[in-house]
Amino acid sequence: MQFLCLPGAYGSSDKFQVQLAPIVKELTEDGTATFHFIHGPCKAVPPEGCEAYFGKPPYYRFIEPDRDVEKTQDDDVLARIRDFPDCESPEDTMRELMSEGVATSHRSTDNALKHLIKIMDERGPFDAIIGYSEGATVAATLLLHEQRRFKKKGIKPMFKYAIFFAGWPPVDPDTHHMILSDESDVVIEIPTCHIIGSLDPYVHGSLALYNVCDPATAYLFDHAKGHTLPRDKETVKELANVVREAACLYGIHAE
Repeated sequence: MQFLCLPGAYGSSDKFQVQLAPIVKELTEDGTATFHFIHGPCKAVPPEGCEAYFGKPPYYRFIEPDRDVEKTQDDDVLARIRDFPDCESPEDTMRELMSEGVATSHRSTDNALKHLIKIMDERGPFDAIIGYSEGATVAATLLLHEQRRFKKKGIKPMFKYAIFFAGWPPVDPDTHHMILSDESDVVIEIPTCHIIGSLDPYVHGSLALYNVCDPATAYLFDHAKGHTLPRDKETVKELANVVREAACLYGIHAE
């Protein structure tokens, strides 16, 4: 399996390779998978006070507020997550987070999809996609774009499997509105694995993403920590076995 790997906001391809290193080692040593790391097209600056969390520059994002919109830092949803709501359902939580004062990202979202499609054409084919945090949201949006393009133009989707680490729900590839399971019948159709941390303050985002995937082929894996990637040996081995089993069960391999 060849994976395309998308980091979180304010990350980079190099940093994500370090973060994912234990899983990469586990799945490459036996020839299960190979990994291609990229980052978003937007150079970024972390929210004030968060620089130490994201490490040294450079920083990148896939999606940012449209530059032609007059905005303050609080218009950027990522600058507001320190006050992440906690409502009765994952969908209510995401609605509350997005309810007011969030700048549009139409141009940036379109550019992110074009950026990924260009990489797919030039560096692919890929069998599967991995996304962490913002990267998971963008990966899920790309999967919906592929589904929609197949129905409209008959272009076969490239990805057969997806792994989401601590993601949020996708946005509609055309309208760019967040897709929530209690508002839409749209479903990500390929098999998915959702790695969540039950101590993650943003876990409702991960569950809202899980809820827009096909329940028959969506696998939920809780590493019982926070908004991080699992690195301890036992958890990594368990997760690697989930990926190996999925590859066999769904016949996912390089063509």
